[in-house]
Amino acid sequence: MVFCIHGTGPVSQEIKKSRFVAQVFRVASEDEAREKIAEIVAANPKANHTCWAFILGDSQEIQRYSDDGEPSGTAGVPILEVLKKQALTDVLVTVTRYFGGVKLGTGGLIRAYASSASLAIAACERFQKIEMQTFRLILDYGLFDSLQRFLAVKNLSLQETQFAEQVNGQLAVPLASADNFLQALVDEFNGKIEVKKGGKSWMEVAV
Repeated sequence: MVFCIHGTGPVSQEIKKSRFVAQVFRVASEDEAREKIAEIVAANPKANHTCWAFILGDSQEIQRYSDDGEPSGTAGVPILEVLKKQALTDVLVTVTRYFGGVKLGTGGLIRAYASSASLAIAACERFQKIEMQTFRLILDYGLFDSLQRFLAVKNLSLQETQFAEQVNGQLAVPLASADNFLQALVDEFNGKIEVKKGGKSWMEVAV
């Protein structure tokens, strides 16, 4: 189970005179993530560090991070760990630091970057990504109302419905329950509805 979030504006906090400014971005590719990072760096020329991490892919298969001059493992990794623990994907978090003259030490830096990322993420709207299986249903007009009632009970509905010699509609069902749905459909309509399996897609549901 993975989640995605919509980006948010800067969220900042001050820790021992250093200012940490975190931002969250929804990204679809590594190139897009790196373009956003370059934009943040360019927009903050007086900042001491812009550290970041991003995760991409339905299985979180692409993971990148940078400490941007902070001691190794004290900035990018803590940000990345926050993203991983919250099962997020297709997301970039940048944390820009303006040094205030007081060193935080290794533990202090790790806490500062992790908490900054967490604060920014907490301000975002969160969505669960659900893999869907599509089906094409073909049926006689006499079964249409019964099908509509059957689908309503399961919180499903036909999409792109066409009315010709027969009713032809597309349906998307969560992949995890697709087999159970098909069996229930056969049991309910005694196989009188023709079903053609389509491709898979992803749907986002606010949580």
